[in-house]
Amino acid sequence: MNYLGKEIKKLGFGLMRLPMIDENIDIEQTKVMVDEFLEKGFTYFDTAYVYGEDGASEKAAKEALVSRHPRESYQLASKLPIWCCETKEDLQKVFDISLERTGAGYFDYYLNHSLSKDKLDKLDKLGAWDFVAEMKEKGLVKHMGFSFHDSAEVLEEILTKHPEQEFVQLQINYNDWESDSVQARKCYEVARKHGKPIIIMEPVRGGALAELTPEIQKIFKEANPDMSVASWAIRYAASLDGVITVLSGMSDINQMRDNLSYMTDFKPLSEAEAETVNKVADIISNTPTIPCTNCKYCVEGCPEKINIPELFKVMNRRTVYGAREQTQNRFNEITKDSGLPSACIECGQCESVCPQHIEIINNLKEIAEEF
Repeated sequence: MNYLGKEIKKLGFGLMRLPMIDENIDIEQTKVMVDEFLEKGFTYFDTAYVYGEDGASEKAAKEALVSRHPRESYQLASKLPIWCCETKEDLQKVFDISLERTGAGYFDYYLNHSLSKDKLDKLDKLGAWDFVAEMKEKGLVKHMGFSFHDSAEVLEEILTKHPEQEFVQLQINYNDWESDSVQARKCYEVARKHGKPIIIMEPVRGGALAELTPEIQKIFKEANPDMSVASWAIRYAASLDGVITVLSGMSDINQMRDNLSYMTDFKPLSEAEAETVNKVADIISNTPTIPCTNCKYCVEGCPEKINIPELFKVMNRRTVYGAREQTQNRFNEITKDSGLPSACIECGQCESVCPQHIEIINNLKEIAEEF
């Protein structure tokens, strides 16, 4: 079946998490990555107005890609953040800045960025849908769509009201496939029902599905010792029907080379491989975690100003995925401006107001030991 973008190879270069030197993008390494990506026949690059400080991602796209390769040799996508706009004039201003930063002349794919129900009124009020359509009429946008983070019900509402949208960018990975909050499967099915091809973001869930616990990694390695843990997640996403490409935020050359090793001659998951992925997804979903709902009642009266819900989130992430480096970095961020879990004086105020009846004091002790 033919659909928009079917000819594009199933790995896209997400330019949000580029290699860094201190606080700056490592442009020289990015150039090498761009060149190898193109040499292997991959052509889709994804950036956004808000990626990086002062548009660092869009500027990197110009320096590493646009200024060094023929414009017709790749597709470049960027996005319009409605939360950065207060007037209709701001839409044009943001778009023009993105064009100037990238030097691309036009965008092959242009998206209203990160839509959810609470943004829809503002999109209508400022005329963002019509604005992108006007940019398409002028030849400054080749294909228009949107990225999405909300329920399948909201996606149904948008696509029913805006059938002119040509594609949808969705968060899809095997861990979120049956998630009640992300609703990856339900959103995918809505998009396909409306005949919209899909660009997949977060196939490795921000890196979490590349840093799984040793027990889970063993399952993948026993199934295929030559494949990286991350490869299972990206191939899972790319195996779905109607997919234009799967975006991977590759933050160094080694990640890129790993992705290229199995996506250059991409083969969808076999039945046995799909069963392995489903087994891992079941293990992750059934791993016991702290049942915090982030109501923050515990925070308001804590004499030591401990950010209990955020500490529970980071502990849950480590319990489920491993991800030791990521979670340690996040722990350091959380406790930079709030109390350490070891500062708990065991006054019990938090437990007295917790609707979930969580043993907060004991959990904080475990987090203090772990981190």
